[in-house]
Amino acid sequence: MKFTTDRESLLRPLQLVTGVVERRQTLPVLSNLLVRAADGVVSMTGTDLEVQLVASVDGIDVEQEGSATIPARKLADIWRSLDEGAQVSVALEGSRTIVRSGRSRFALATLPVDEFPDVASQDADVSVSIPLADLQRLLDKTSFAMAQQDVRYFLNGMLLEITSAHVRAVATDGHRMAMCTVEQNVTGVVDRVQVIVPRKGVIELGRLLNDSSADVELSLGRNHLTVKQDAYTLTTKLVDGKFPDYETVIPREAGQTLVGDRETLRQAFQRAAILSNEKYRCVRLSLEADQMKIEANNPEQEEAEEIVAIEYDGDSLEIGFNVAYLQDVLGVIETESVRLSVADANSSALIEAPGVDDSLYVVMPMRL
Repeated sequence: MKFTTDRESLLRPLQLVTGVVERRQTLPVLSNLLVRAADGVVSMTGTDLEVQLVASVDGIDVEQEGSATIPARKLADIWRSLDEGAQVSVALEGSRTIVRSGRSRFALATLPVDEFPDVASQDADVSVSIPLADLQRLLDKTSFAMAQQDVRYFLNGMLLEITSAHVRAVATDGHRMAMCTVEQNVTGVVDRVQVIVPRKGVIELGRLLNDSSADVELSLGRNHLTVKQDAYTLTTKLVDGKFPDYETVIPREAGQTLVGDRETLRQAFQRAAILSNEKYRCVRLSLEADQMKIEANNPEQEEAEEIVAIEYDGDSLEIGFNVAYLQDVLGVIETESVRLSVADANSSALIEAPGVDDSLYVVMPMRL
């Protein structure tokens, strides 16, 4: 194997593929990238056995076809450290890969290619082409609500739901839920199809999506999701579990509704959070006619109080929330105002952007 290219052609693909590789591996070969060169195309594959990313770059001067497994992070660090616009040659010489650029030369140890695993994706049961902006919106509006290392492993990911009329993403950690839906005509889907994409797969997919105008191809198999966008193919195993029935979590009867300026509320919560309990992060919301008082305190007897003007004509109400959850929601809503609806002090809050019906958020209350 031998090829020559400029630094910029492989810089972003190399960084993205290396991002999939875990620093601590059970198999030494998983610390390497599988690099293949043939017919003017260089492909790089990284995997941790759960997620696999393949980047294919064409227009490369391939002098000798072949393949090698090269230490991922060392290669990425070398590539990143080279001068902008530098010409780089990569050649397999015996059991080592030699990287040359100008007066620099690096010799990297390789491992046998046949030891590199293949996260094989089976035939797809459902395939859908979705505009990149729509998929990006699904991820941006929901991924923050995924659980991290929860014993309920099915919460450590995102529900992807496909019907003949829409594609929907739902994430929850048991204390809050985010849901976003994009209208999409999907052929070949009769019943509702639901899969759980693991947290790492969601994060890597978010890193992968760029400003390309190309649509993204989603292929769902029994155990795998494959996403193709331009020169990249991401394959991730799916979580084997049953996601909670999210529709039963959405409050249907919210008797009290307030509307406030999103940025004003976000800043008020940010200030109040400074003196909230570091462990529980609770803030008290006291609702009166056209105003909301936000209160926070901590074990050191420190207190914060914010009074915000809102549109509210309901009964007086006091309710507590984790302020970080409210901040997360206000951080992804894009409208100038936000609507919060609750039934009583013990019910979940439904948070929406007025005039935008494709996404909604549910936050559980905290006991005051």
